[in-house]
Amino acid sequence: MSKDEGAAKPSEHAGAANLTHLDASGRAQMVDVGQKGETERLARAGATLRMAPETLRTLQQAGTKKGDVLAVARVAAIQAAKRTWELIPLCHQIALTSVEVHFEPDADGERLHVEATARCRDRTGVEMEALTAVSVAALTVYDMLKAVDRAMVIENTRLLEKTGGRSGHYVAP
Repeated sequence: MSKDEGAAKPSEHAGAANLTHLDASGRAQMVDVGQKGETERLARAGATLRMAPETLRTLQQAGTKKGDVLAVARVAAIQAAKRTWELIPLCHQIALTSVEVHFEPDADGERLHVEATARCRDRTGVEMEALTAVSVAALTVYDMLKAVDRAMVIENTRLLEKTGGRSGHYVAP
């Protein structure tokens, strides 16, 4: 089988014309952003960890043997955002100007909300950086608390907002 056999053709993709990471033959490609202008860009993403109330209390009391869970998760999230281009194959390396990470326990005592905001002035957006940041933050919290609660669930990882670029402002419904 040749390297192109088995590759999906554009007509086999619903909305393939809108998939910028596919070339005319349906093969993966890195989008050429060379002719795009630099604009201020922002992306905000969120994720939620659902856990036992006792686990959330342990987290809030900084009562783990591994140290300050949220401080470690914040640093991991920032590091992950900076390395997104190395993790997601077709992402561009962009010069982030800031990454902010916030944690908020839910009033129900069973959820921890994670939010990351990534900013840059570049030719392509920072959605993947914000999403990578919240994903790695949630995974880090899980890793550091798994001895207390292996049943934690990471859920609702999604883009909350983005600004900049041709597609304009997006706010999740």
